[in-house]
Amino acid sequence: MQQPRVHPRTLGYLGRALSLEYSAVQQYMTQANLADVWGLREAADRFRHETVEEMRHAERIVKRMLGVGVVPNSSQLRPVTLAGNLVGLLRQNAVLEAEIVALYDEATRFCQSIDDGESAEFFQGLLNDEIAHAEEVDAWLKSLSGFETKGWNDRAYF
Repeated sequence: MQQPRVHPRTLGYLGRALSLEYSAVQQYMTQANLADVWGLREAADRFRHETVEEMRHAERIVKRMLGVGVVPNSSQLRPVTLAGNLVGLLRQNAVLEAEIVALYDEATRFCQSIDDGESAEFFQGLLNDEIAHAEEVDAWLKSLSGFETKGWNDRAYF
């Protein structure tokens, strides 16, 4: 079976996407465990759910890469970003989600511009998921507004 030809820049987007998704997995997994240490069971469960979602994205990217005939390679994991409390963690996650959204938006627009509808559709699906993730993080942050100044969530143990 002949592999479809994919623009080199599209392959670059796939590689960066895989790196960001694995970075998100690492970050959410670490934050889930930190939330457990803090006794924030609900937050830990939410972070674990996000870990699974990001792993699903990574799996989709790996399948896509294999489907176009390239070996999956995540070349650069971002370091985990932590904070001393839940609000700080969520702010870090908002930054990461914004970066992922920007990448998928750029990749979608590029693939559309070169008439690669299959890749554009692939990235658009990931973009839709990540926009929803970003909105969830923002909603969670808004639900906690005002708490950070009351000292209730000062929990750093690192």
